[in-house]
Amino acid sequence: MSQPCFKVLTLERGIAIQPPVWHKERMKIRNISLNPRSVPWLTAILLAVSLAASAQDWRPAPGPLMTRWAKEVSPTNALPEYPRPQMARRDWLNLNGLWDYAIRPKAEAMPANFDGKILVPFPVESALSGVMKKVGATSQLWYRRTFERPTDGRGQRLLLHFGAVDWEATVYLNGKELGAHRGGYDGFSIDLTDALKPSGPQELAVAVWDPSDAGAQPRGKQVERPNGIWYTSVSGIWQTVWLEPVPESRVDSLKITPDVDGGKVTVEAVVSGPVGDTRLQMVVMDQSNTVNRIDRTLTPATGVGSVTQAVTILIPKAKLWSPDSPFLYDLKVTLLRQGKAVDEVASYFGMRKISVAKDEQGTPRLFLNNQPLFQFGPLDQGWWPDGLYTAPTDAALRYDIEVEKQLGFNMARKHVKVEPDRWYYWCDKLGLLVWQDMPSAFPAARQAVSMSDTNAQFDLELKRMIDGRWNHPSIVMWVPFNEGWGQHDTARVVDWIQQYDPRRLVNNASGWTDQQVGDVHDIHVYPGPRAPGIESKRAGVLGEFGGLGLPLPGHTWQDQANWGYRSFTTREALADAYVDLITKLHPLAGSPGLCAAIYTQTSDVEIEVNGLMTYDREIIKMDAARISAANRLLYTTPPPVPIVKTLTPASRDQGVEWHFTTQSPPEGWNAPGFNESAWPAGNGGFGTRGTPGAVVRTEWSTPDIWLRRSFELSADFKASHPQCLLHHDEDAEVYINGTLALKVTGYIADYDLFEISPEARGSLKPGPNLLAVHCHQTTGGQYIDVGLVDVVEATK
Repeated sequence: MSQPCFKVLTLERGIAIQPPVWHKERMKIRNISLNPRSVPWLTAILLAVSLAASAQDWRPAPGPLMTRWAKEVSPTNALPEYPRPQMARRDWLNLNGLWDYAIRPKAEAMPANFDGKILVPFPVESALSGVMKKVGATSQLWYRRTFERPTDGRGQRLLLHFGAVDWEATVYLNGKELGAHRGGYDGFSIDLTDALKPSGPQELAVAVWDPSDAGAQPRGKQVERPNGIWYTSVSGIWQTVWLEPVPESRVDSLKITPDVDGGKVTVEAVVSGPVGDTRLQMVVMDQSNTVNRIDRTLTPATGVGSVTQAVTILIPKAKLWSPDSPFLYDLKVTLLRQGKAVDEVASYFGMRKISVAKDEQGTPRLFLNNQPLFQFGPLDQGWWPDGLYTAPTDAALRYDIEVEKQLGFNMARKHVKVEPDRWYYWCDKLGLLVWQDMPSAFPAARQAVSMSDTNAQFDLELKRMIDGRWNHPSIVMWVPFNEGWGQHDTARVVDWIQQYDPRRLVNNASGWTDQQVGDVHDIHVYPGPRAPGIESKRAGVLGEFGGLGLPLPGHTWQDQANWGYRSFTTREALADAYVDLITKLHPLAGSPGLCAAIYTQTSDVEIEVNGLMTYDREIIKMDAARISAANRLLYTTPPPVPIVKTLTPASRDQGVEWHFTTQSPPEGWNAPGFNESAWPAGNGGFGTRGTPGAVVRTEWSTPDIWLRRSFELSADFKASHPQCLLHHDEDAEVYINGTLALKVTGYIADYDLFEISPEARGSLKPGPNLLAVHCHQTTGGQYIDVGLVDVVEATK
């Protein structure tokens, strides 16, 4: 039997630190003190937590890969940190730990007997849950636990909070249904007070149904059968669950909106319960100094409405929040009745402005605090091998952000997932800009659900995401759609976001399906890089590029068949290729007008091995100092864009004729003098329509294709830095005048430049030359197209 406790918060810049047992202690945000109120029922009795099995008996399930933080996880220490740093109260009880669980057919009522124990808040499919079982769309997952009712001597209400439950949760107390919630990424609360029994154990149960990819709800990258870029389903409770005693008159939420240009911050407090004789007091703190104090007495004419009226606080000579200087102001909000505190919540905020404005050359740029800033960071999936959606510990959650900062990034794109509040807290505190994706929903799963209902649910969860993460200064952009996944009503959705949250930017669709609305034009190029064309109002960004893969034995989800956009075999080769990408990226921030870039990705995820770190976060795959130095150059004045001269064109813009065969040719097929007259002729590129980035002019659907064509170089030809312009899906070999110039594996999603061998460069000559190609296809789409260019460094 574990010992119950309420936990007291000591807050420093919004971070919550809990001592192991309840005691009376002043709650501080640096130098703001919240004097402890007398809470008789808390001081008289602590909540009892009933655990049917000893914590010592719990073990994680044998997952394929674990992080070093997994050993710190136990039923008595499962994510103990206060989960809501921007609206913190002194008194709370963490319900993370062992619960009963059962998986039953969806139509069945709560079972009398449960299957075993699950460690909340880890998803049932994860190793750290101790279960690691699938639920599926035809079943539901049941949770159960008990607690003792506290003595309620002051009219307190008892709220039950869930950080997130995927996807549909129904809550019961003592056999009575109290409410249901649909949405896998937003927090919700249930008032337990009226359903509590007078005494004895209180039975809390939660039923969860998650259709995963059989449904039409927002789900990100979750699928029942993981493959490629699609990952293991996540079902059930996956963020912290906690109890919180609150007064009948209380602050339910805060909405904090900074105004850098106006030197002020606006705070909206939603207050519930009897509020007719209450007033709000707000104090903003800059370290030891009170910046401003609002102590506004209500008037009978305004009544309750005046309590919820927005309050504007002047912040003279504000210290601005940025990645280089992530300064946070502390905020205390007190609900007063006759001069006494009825309720107190602690929060924080950053004075930060994000905008699109034109630079001195008239090019639209991303501006932070009225200064242009190139934004560069990784695609951050937020998956963990042992906890899936749930990081094993708060230190693990923080570690990813620390590594991103160490490697010289100033932002991250949180990809089709919404993180727990504490991830954004660490971005706020450590200084990392965030582009926040909306988790994707998919039309293929909408067959049994009307489109209007599906879109309404998407809109609802989109609004909840924005509301739930509104106060974080790190978030500077909302991304409602990714690559057309479930994309619908784009102009309407973008317009609504811009009206609802005008102090952040909106990326209408990251990659491939731009609808010419929003604040940025976002393209994806693998491996890239490339810049979209300059527009008059929108900033150009590279929403995804890179994807360089390297599996490291002992640190992969599976031993074989790992995947990356372009694969390497050594850490040194990977680093060379990465630095080459960044070297090509830097000039694009100049006259081509590129304003931001997102490298794929922070860590490996399941079979994807294109992370900067391994999936278990044990190894940063490349030399950190070298990568950091390359990345930090991106924030300096970009060099001129190199001049690219075509030696022989690819067929991206206009078809170029090749001779080809899909039957294995005899030896010498790739050398000058071979007679290809029996081969048919066709215009490049060759492949299947629908292959990403492909411009198919001749259909090719067999496993192999061989190509040959001659080209002429002028009599005064003298190469500077010849390279191959290539789009391949999948494995390809390129020969120049019979000499192997390039060998690549895997596939890319667009045209890119590749270095060719010194021997092949040396074989180029004035007059006739031969280009020969072999491409081998294994699965999925297929495509091949090749050209040669000469890259000449531009002079300033």
